[in-house]
Amino acid sequence: MAAAATVCEAFTSAEANTTALNCISISDPDIQKSISLLKQACLDSGFFYVIDHGISEEFMNEVFFQSRKFFYLPLHKKMELLRNEKHRGYTPTLDETLDPENQVHGDFKEGYYIGVEVPEDDPDVEKPFYGPNQWPSEDILPGWRQIMEQYQKEALRVSRAIAKIIALALDLDADFFDKPQMLGEPIATLRLLHYEGKISDPARGIYGCGAHSDFGLITLLATDDVAGLQICKDKDAKPRIWEYVAPLKGGFIVNLGDMLERLSNDVFRSTLHRVVLDGQERYSIAFFADPNHECLVECLPSCTSEMNPPKYPPITCAAYMCQRYNDTHLDLSSYGWSFGELLQFLERLAFVEISGYLSQFNLDFVCDDFLTASQSSFLIQKLNYLY
Repeated sequence: MAAAATVCEAFTSAEANTTALNCISISDPDIQKSISLLKQACLDSGFFYVIDHGISEEFMNEVFFQSRKFFYLPLHKKMELLRNEKHRGYTPTLDETLDPENQVHGDFKEGYYIGVEVPEDDPDVEKPFYGPNQWPSEDILPGWRQIMEQYQKEALRVSRAIAKIIALALDLDADFFDKPQMLGEPIATLRLLHYEGKISDPARGIYGCGAHSDFGLITLLATDDVAGLQICKDKDAKPRIWEYVAPLKGGFIVNLGDMLERLSNDVFRSTLHRVVLDGQERYSIAFFADPNHECLVECLPSCTSEMNPPKYPPITCAAYMCQRYNDTHLDLSSYGWSFGELLQFLERLAFVEISGYLSQFNLDFVCDDFLTASQSSFLIQKLNYLY
């Protein structure tokens, strides 16, 4: 079947600007068709849909329900689980800035990171992206941890199935990405995301999520039915042309990350994408399947030749990931400013005087008070309305 004929029907509120993506069925016995569809998608945009993945609609609905329950919690409860140096836990609104050249503020989204669970007494706990997760208490969200851990296992299973097709499309053995240094012992990160409904305004540098390409190997994205994800197939075009990617009920939106682009020597694409919202609240769940910490990310033998030498120097997965995370997330010390320091910073950021605005909230802080993470985030979120 021609690739163009296998395009999933999906919903979006902006049909005129919506791109058509190839749709790949994980359970299709015709592996050559799947390879052809995936290869075409990876050469074109690096984005495609995946269906028939074996995760039931009932379970997906439960994961989204539990995600909403977490984000419904009071801010001070969420801030008790503020992300740590291992990138585990809650990320408040404006914590991440993915496109600093074009964003006036950070991303108008909140999130929650869940990584590979490694106990404190395990030698691997010293690795940057391994360690114990932070979990809401059973008293507040009973069963929440078990559901998220089960989803993480299922998403990794689907990622490995997709990686087999990618390997064959790159003329590699089907089990190439099953090796311990690849997805056999991966950095596998689940991230729950909530966009509160602030209207994006690209002309003013306001985005639900700034333009970026993903850092790692493969990303699986499950979304609700609210459109917002946009991709730019040619990052060098002036002006850039952005197209919506429609949500797909029961399916994943899958995209390739920078590491796969490096491994393939730019044969496969890691494409810029962003989230632009019209004021509707939006939920999504991203799963990042990335190689092992020690994996040396270098050009694959099947992707280089005398006429096409490697374009990127080798780098370990851990080094690359750490640099990208540090470049895009607030330093954790930012959540320990004094009230006066925070006022000065935010007044410079917003180009307005904000002390009077804050007085309406009957805050008890004075300029020399040292703010807790919860207090800092509370003030930042209240000030969102100024922007």
